[in-house]
Amino acid sequence: MAKIKVMVVDDSALVRKLMTELLSADPAIEVIAHASDPVFALEKLKKMTPDVITLDIEMPRMDGVTFLKKLMIENPIPVVICSSLAEQGAETTLEAMKSGAVEIITKPRAGVKGFLQESSIEIIDAVKAAAGSKIKKRAKPIEVKPKYTADVILRQKQTSMDETTEKIIAIGASTGGTNALRDVLALMPAVSPGILIVQHMPEKFTSAFAGHLNDLSEMDVSEAKKGDRLIPGKVLIAPGGHHMLLKRSGAYYHVDVIDGPLVSRHRPSVDVLFRSVARFAGKNAVGCLMTGMGDDGAQGLLEMKNSGARTFAQDEASSVVYGMPQEAWKKGAAEAQVSLKNIPQTLLDACMGKKYKSR
Repeated sequence: MAKIKVMVVDDSALVRKLMTELLSADPAIEVIAHASDPVFALEKLKKMTPDVITLDIEMPRMDGVTFLKKLMIENPIPVVICSSLAEQGAETTLEAMKSGAVEIITKPRAGVKGFLQESSIEIIDAVKAAAGSKIKKRAKPIEVKPKYTADVILRQKQTSMDETTEKIIAIGASTGGTNALRDVLALMPAVSPGILIVQHMPEKFTSAFAGHLNDLSEMDVSEAKKGDRLIPGKVLIAPGGHHMLLKRSGAYYHVDVIDGPLVSRHRPSVDVLFRSVARFAGKNAVGCLMTGMGDDGAQGLLEMKNSGARTFAQDEASSVVYGMPQEAWKKGAAEAQVSLKNIPQTLLDACMGKKYKSR
């Protein structure tokens, strides 16, 4: 198969070197060009068409978001935002996602071995996900570590506690999920069951993302903190860089937020959340695995289904990347594949015990 051709756009020569080394370590990827700012990148794009562009945000002559908007109008190419601003300026990176970027990752730092090892996994996966994503032209304005399973965080248990009848919803998403989750939460009423969400994104970014979702949803949306109660009308987003688990004290649900290794190549991991939901909510839960590359969440959704939960996967037509939901469907983990526009009502109906009806 042809290699994924990548252009690296960053004003730091060191970062360009690190990115090239990390990406070139994967035999499926080839870095074909570098540019120290978007103006140089635009000149190079007249002569070549990469499959993916990795893009810094803060650069001379033209900032990354302006370049991204121009690119999406004139010559759409999948873009992965790779910036230290993922930590320092989350609002800017959120604007980049709304402007058409398909993934966002934290810029690698030299001299920190553990960080570089995890960065390698995240950067390579992000580029591969971007290469397989579906993007549309926009109108004018507007060494690899072992792949761990959830066992390293929470051992699987065959039975779940059923003393409570309080319904909850658990959702997992990755590439394309930021916009898909906006569509779902915008249609969920204030009286909806409590919702837990794992969206793959870097640390420090999820707080701004939760704030954005809170502004458009009737539900109360926030980044999860250890001990937060999950109650009707509440949405908790797993914080970037940490796993989120559902727990229960008597009839009350709450969350735990912990560190740990990458699970299914991610932290937070959907598999970790879904396994904890299978254990502590069981038949009182509804799960949905949405757009994203890889298989994180597929096994966890199966465990939810086996515990008595209602489970669904986003369909191929409405997924930016039909990876995670496809793997769930292959495993028999979802009772149905649902289009994005129908996910909100499907989740609400399932919580009320209604049988799924295709729309």
